[in-house]
Amino acid sequence: MRRVLLTLLFCAAAQAATLTVSLSVTATLAANSAGTAYNASGTATLSQGITDTGTFSASIPTSALGSATTTVAYTMTLKQGTMAGNLTLPVATIITSGSGSGTLTVTSASGSYSGDSGTFNVSGSGGFSGSSIALNFTGSGTITTGGTVSAPPPTISAVQDAASYTANIAPGSIFVVKGTNLSASGYTALAFPLPTTSGGTSITFTPAAGGTGIQAYLIYTYLESGVNQLAAVLPSTVAPGSYNVTVTFSSVPSAAFPVTVVTNKVGIITQDSTGSGLAAAQVLPSYALVRLTTGQVAGYQYGIEPAHPGDTVVAYGTGLGAVTGGDNIASAGFNFLPGLNVQVILGGTTITPSYAGRTPGASGLDQITFTIPSSISTTGCSVALQISVNGNLSSATSLSIAPSASATACVYPGLTTAQLQALDNGGTIAAGAFDLFQTTTSAAGLTITEAEIGGGFAEITGFELSSATSSSTTTSVPSYPGYTETTIGSCTVITATITGSGTGTTVPTTPVAGGKSTYLDAGTVTINGPSGSNITNAPLTETNDLYSLLLVGSGAALTNAAIVSGTYSLSGAGGKDVGAFNTSIAL
Repeated sequence: MRRVLLTLLFCAAAQAATLTVSLSVTATLAANSAGTAYNASGTATLSQGITDTGTFSASIPTSALGSATTTVAYTMTLKQGTMAGNLTLPVATIITSGSGSGTLTVTSASGSYSGDSGTFNVSGSGGFSGSSIALNFTGSGTITTGGTVSAPPPTISAVQDAASYTANIAPGSIFVVKGTNLSASGYTALAFPLPTTSGGTSITFTPAAGGTGIQAYLIYTYLESGVNQLAAVLPSTVAPGSYNVTVTFSSVPSAAFPVTVVTNKVGIITQDSTGSGLAAAQVLPSYALVRLTTGQVAGYQYGIEPAHPGDTVVAYGTGLGAVTGGDNIASAGFNFLPGLNVQVILGGTTITPSYAGRTPGASGLDQITFTIPSSISTTGCSVALQISVNGNLSSATSLSIAPSASATACVYPGLTTAQLQALDNGGTIAAGAFDLFQTTTSAAGLTITEAEIGGGFAEITGFELSSATSSSTTTSVPSYPGYTETTIGSCTVITATITGSGTGTTVPTTPVAGGKSTYLDAGTVTINGPSGSNITNAPLTETNDLYSLLLVGSGAALTNAAIVSGTYSLSGAGGKDVGAFNTSIAL
């Protein structure tokens, strides 16, 4: 049915097409009961021009195993049809030396592949495994369709800016398209002048109200390990408005994907390309990469260091807006100042940059150059960094700032400089935290009390250190009436009372850098409370490796539970990521 729909939509003229296809087969050869042949059975995977999976089968006479070259008939039974033909491999050589090469031809096909034919050059590997023989082979070739297009259409799942990875993009900016069947397999980086088509892939923006489509300039195509993504520059000539985006691959277009183009939408590029965490930034004039400590990292010749008070820093992003001149060639530079109101928000301090515009020698890439005030009070390993353009803020990222001009590392509570160096060199840390908290709200004569426990464990990289805490700066949380912090041993008790008349009360806040982390499975986690709490071996609910349990309040899982003075203990049975643990706190 799918093949019929594709034929009706895209191939009304029933023209044949030649597709580049990758093939992978994993099979086991086992002798039949008579010992006259080895029956091969396993899995077959087609990718690139045709995406399909199924089973592989063949029968190899025992006498053929001694031949230098073995040619046998095979059948691939796939989800969309079958392909059959001849496989020629030096099976005897593969068994004895572990490798060899040959060909696979498609001479007959059915179902969606009716009339298809083709040839693959394949390389095999294998050998004896007990009483059976392992045989694997992979390769690429071409399939000529029998009058209809076998390739499934491209599918777009997202069109996002290439910095924060959120919707809406600006003219002249770099963006990504995510989906399936968007391009050929592998990674292909394009050179200047950037083309609008590569390997049969193109991206078109067509006004939603109708009109002529405009093709984007491709930066790369990527299809590896099941991830298919394109990066491109949106021409500056594309006016803000609503568009339908389509990707065409191997002459087959995708369904339209709605996208909004806006005048400006700056995003800060981050060092791990997630859109969060440590910003891609350099200290000038050394061009050292801003990291947690001072030193060297593999693959970067200018070294690393944290930023310091008084340093001039350049942060990279995209989305400042349209420029004159071609977007498919290396920019000579274009400063949006002073016409565009650009501000850097660093740990709550507003800084006017000296340059905000295109990066010379690049396309669609912007840079914001600014000087950190020598008197800045907010320092640490993950100081919040945002860019404001005409009052619109970018997503929050972070910048590492050492406490003084002579310091060689930023300061992060609980971590030594050696540990920070390990993070700079690709290490990770595992952190766990659980909060036991109770809130009482009184309004209009009604009092509501709720108590909950929640938390979990996470693996954190040096790029995403900001995800470990809401504030890693050396400054304390701003005080306001009704707010107190009390330290009891290793625990900090925060008490906050906020009152208002219904019109709202503003509480001072410090910008938070956010960050991403990988949550870890700790198995079953239970909580026990002191006498009078009625909390006994209560299991927390695990959702996507995060744990929570409502103890008191409407919908609570427990009966007559209460938060009273005493010792609360938390026990973990241990899971695939975190071992067994026990901890407690006395209230």
